[in-house]
Amino acid sequence: MLHSTSHEAIHRKLCHFSGPVQGVGFRYTVKNLAMRYNVQGYVKNLPDGRVELVLEGPDQEIECLIGEVARRMGDYIRGQSSTVFPATGEFDHFAIRH
Repeated sequence: MLHSTSHEAIHRKLCHFSGPVQGVGFRYTVKNLAMRYNVQGYVKNLPDGRVELVLEGPDQEIECLIGEVARRMGDYIRGQSSTVFPATGEFDHFAIRH
């Protein structure tokens, strides 16, 4: 469950990472990092070779996690795009989807 104080905005962020990001432990690294943050959502490989990351949580937690992913997996990331949406509250944990 997300915990937020009144000054924290909670959003949903959809990110796509491109490059040689599949088969290098990307999803498992993201999952292990996500456990340290107040975020829910999922990470999964896409058929086109990209990795999709969907996060819901306080903006600061999301940004810190994405920064950590970029630091850890930066050697593999050639491109990154992201879009912010209102949070839906549909997630109760963070998972790897297949």
